[in-house]
Amino acid sequence: MVEYLKMKQIEKKVLGIGNPLIDIIISVDESDITNLGIHKGTMALIHKERMDELLVFSKTKRTTFSCGGSCPNTIIALAALGIETTLAGKVGHDENGRIYAETLKDLNVHNELVITDKEPTGSTVILVTPDSERSMNTFLGANRLYSAEDVSQESISEADFFHFTGYMWDTQSQQKAITKALKIAKKHNTTISFDIADPFAVGRYRDTFLKIIQENCDIVFANREEARILFDNYDPYECCRSMGKLCKTAIVKNGKKGSFISHNQEIFSIPVKGPVVPVDTTGAGDVYAAGFLYGQCKGYSIPDSGTIASILAGQIITQRGAQFSKEQAAGLRALLETGTWRSL
Repeated sequence: MVEYLKMKQIEKKVLGIGNPLIDIIISVDESDITNLGIHKGTMALIHKERMDELLVFSKTKRTTFSCGGSCPNTIIALAALGIETTLAGKVGHDENGRIYAETLKDLNVHNELVITDKEPTGSTVILVTPDSERSMNTFLGANRLYSAEDVSQESISEADFFHFTGYMWDTQSQQKAITKALKIAKKHNTTISFDIADPFAVGRYRDTFLKIIQENCDIVFANREEARILFDNYDPYECCRSMGKLCKTAIVKNGKKGSFISHNQEIFSIPVKGPVVPVDTTGAGDVYAAGFLYGQCKGYSIPDSGTIASILAGQIITQRGAQFSKEQAAGLRALLETGTWRSL
């Protein structure tokens, strides 16, 4: 019976609907942020002309490329840890779209990307300052066109968890797609996981997000700034308590001070597990979400799932970029599967 339960845990599936983006990560100075007129530490939606300007700037700096997007980062991390995952989204009929699809295959992520000729594959220029803060400039491209018609009822109904982010609320087409997905997930008792993902998104859609959380979500992730805007409160603990009244599991990440998790209105404090001075915070929240969902897929308690999330987030900020190498992922998977993570 025990072996059967373990098998059922291993077979749990996570479906994510998100924005597949090619990440262009650039090391910059504080003066570059000022000169480019960028609001540090946030995500800005930009037009193609602005993207072209930033790409010209990138040629003078140290630059790396990878497949990204907030929800995709979470799904890719889960797949690296052995969880069966699927990513849905929209890419262009171009080289970047082809590279993205091939990368998902290589990473063992089931591909439900829809291809369009109307827009190029989206991309994000991520500017990383010496303090490891990242400022993201996103050209959505094909992502803007993801629609309700692209949503697979079968995939959502068969998933144990459906994960999405606040970034999916930036076009009406995407809003309709997520609204449809939420209805399907609720109908089939699929656990709904929502990562608010960006302070500016909260600023734009605060009332809508509060309604989505209360009416649809089982698990919600927010960092302290997103939670502050959502609840007009500077205290992360109190924000977690407030969000915990709206959904079953509410998580507020408090940077170097760890995180708070409210589950059935009982609050747990999760310590930080990582370096005091990070190399790059890109994707830390996405990987935290992956760690927590991993714990839930494996049947761990809420505090244990939070600790796993903290460990993974602590690992990702020791490197550039939002994804682990295959070697790192193998080491972390072994750490989790052998239970040695408990001694960290």
